[in-house]
Amino acid sequence: MSTLLFSEMGFRWLVVRFRPSGMDAIIILGAAVWPNGPSPTLRRRVLHGAKLWHAHAAPIIVVCGGLGHSPPTEAAAMAALLIKHGVPKGAIRQEDRSTTTLENIQMALPLLWRAGAQRVLIVTDRTHGPRAALVARHFGLQACVSAPPLKGGRKRTILLQTLRELGAYPLYAIRLRHIKTHIPTRAD
Repeated sequence: MSTLLFSEMGFRWLVVRFRPSGMDAIIILGAAVWPNGPSPTLRRRVLHGAKLWHAHAAPIIVVCGGLGHSPPTEAAAMAALLIKHGVPKGAIRQEDRSTTTLENIQMALPLLWRAGAQRVLIVTDRTHGPRAALVARHFGLQACVSAPPLKGGRKRTILLQTLRELGAYPLYAIRLRHIKTHIPTRAD
């Protein structure tokens, strides 16, 4: 129970700083694509991202995720779902090579920089939000997290995700100390 509380506390700290508008971009982090289509996690994230876009949280959405076990790429599956839910193709940017949280953010940077995006709203699961924000901030982004509800989520899965993140967060913090950042200026 204390691990769930720890995760909730970290997430609440991130959410308090979120404002529903005024962001430059929404970043939706990938999840599995199954042989029969997007996984429930991927679908939940995309629908939440579409809802935020329709609420004018940001003008563009960057979808992140490469090819997993089943085609298409996570980014392509997310883009198709966004279009199906009323987000115009011109508002969607696809980062379709990444396979980790670090790569999601790192490989999305050129798309964000070309769009002039500095303030980003990351859409991912509650348990994953603190680590995703850590990575984004390392690369100079002003990042907040918005997570879809976990309603219907399996308690065992949520507990396992929380335990994974308790280990992954400090490992990422150490790893990021050795990764240089280049934050572009207007001269770049």
